[in-house]
Amino acid sequence: MFDLEIYEIVNILGLIIGIAFGIIAQKNQFCFSGSIKDYILIKSTKRAASVIMAMIVAIISTTLISNHFELDLTQTNYFKSNINYFAIILGGLLFGAGMMIADGCSSRSLVKYAQGDSNALITLIFIAIFAYATTKGLLFDIFNPFINNEFLINISSYITNTQMNIYIVLAILFTILFFTINKKLKRVFSLIDGVLIGLLVSAAWFVSGYIGQESMERNIELVGISFVYPTAKTLELFTYYQVNEVTFGISMVVGVLAGTFIMSFFNKKYSFGCTANKNINKVKYNMIGGALMGTGGIMAIGCTVGQGLTGLSTLAFASFLAIISIFISAFITGKILNKYEKLPMCFIFEWNDEKENKPVDFQI
Repeated sequence: MFDLEIYEIVNILGLIIGIAFGIIAQKNQFCFSGSIKDYILIKSTKRAASVIMAMIVAIISTTLISNHFELDLTQTNYFKSNINYFAIILGGLLFGAGMMIADGCSSRSLVKYAQGDSNALITLIFIAIFAYATTKGLLFDIFNPFINNEFLINISSYITNTQMNIYIVLAILFTILFFTINKKLKRVFSLIDGVLIGLLVSAAWFVSGYIGQESMERNIELVGISFVYPTAKTLELFTYYQVNEVTFGISMVVGVLAGTFIMSFFNKKYSFGCTANKNINKVKYNMIGGALMGTGGIMAIGCTVGQGLTGLSTLAFASFLAIISIFISAFITGKILNKYEKLPMCFIFEWNDEKENKPVDFQI
């Protein structure tokens, strides 16, 4: 009945993965920046534990799938030969600061917008514009000489961007998880959102790397879940469809919006934008944060999800460097914003065995 080409099947599956991501992220408000803010404000590690769990599951499931289906993850952008660690670090620092200023990274902004926060659309537009401008537009001539600087690339080459030892990486992550859940092992069972998000990462690798490679009509890249450049390509498709085509990444972006929107009807407590009681210019913060994330995400070869989950699942050293840079920058930026009562936040989350598990509305 339906005679679909391989690339069309890949796009449909990308849409489904995006929908699932949106549903999960909306239900439990899965968020990298939110996990940092929870800790800064009330020392809560609940959402941080979900993030660590997602990393663990993404690494294990991706390793199993790549070995079974013979996917060569070293052929992805995370292992490109002319890697510039300085650009990745700077990009991570820019992205980390931007996601705290804008109250959410690229994936979080998609979720916030689809569940009712209209300010998040400003962030998404600026992420897309600055990501595209850094890749092909006005900012290309400014940042490209730094990103592709031969001297910096040569220095970076002294540390090979190879796959890290999976056992060492998992040992570190399990140790962090143990202390993040405050040594209460029963809390692991409440981290289902992290488990599911991690599985979606490996599912994306399977779709693009196994199913997609059978395509004869289009060349489908081996890619996972990422949102900075796909958001830019989605905007390009929306504004000038003649020069672009629907891709796996664009399908996931649309899917996240759709999944979040659907879930928001059943999980209505988050289905509105935040109001401002503190002296915070939300529009200005969304613009600045979005711009930093757009440029930073391109320089760092991904966002918190693109590098922190997808990139890290390949065990690329560059991805480890990127997510560490993002975390350090985000934590410092969050502390500074909180000091001056400028830290934007709608909800914080605590463990349900400490307090009733309901969001605290900061009305910011």
